[in-house]
Amino acid sequence: MPGPKTTTLYRPVGAKELELIAQSQFLAFPPRLYFQPIFYPVMNEEYATQIARDWNTKDEASGYVGYVTRFEVNSEYLANFEVQVVGAADVHQEYWIPAEQLDEFNRNILGKIEVISTFVGEKAKQ
Repeated sequence: MPGPKTTTLYRPVGAKELELIAQSQFLAFPPRLYFQPIFYPVMNEEYATQIARDWNTKDEASGYVGYVTRFEVNSEYLANFEVQVVGAADVHQEYWIPAEQLDEFNRNILGKIEVISTFVGEKAKQ
């Protein structure tokens, strides 16, 4: 019997967030910080790449490094959230998961979170 239908999502992360993901054995995203009310996975690799490459590599808090992660989420669970378009309709699509629901979101990740791209900024520690 096949497992649940899944949706592939992506998340651009910096060095510290990736370290925390690794501590979970690549099974969960870390809790949001007090000033981050929303966890926003994105719907396509192109958008995740733009953020990791163009923003994270210039951000001290990200360690001047951007990683693109890819993971599978139970589609039935994901249907509880609306797709948010935050720029170009064909690229900039994401889900907004309230921070207090991140544990439940993590329980609906099927398989491991994998790093599929790495971008290093000029100011990154070598």
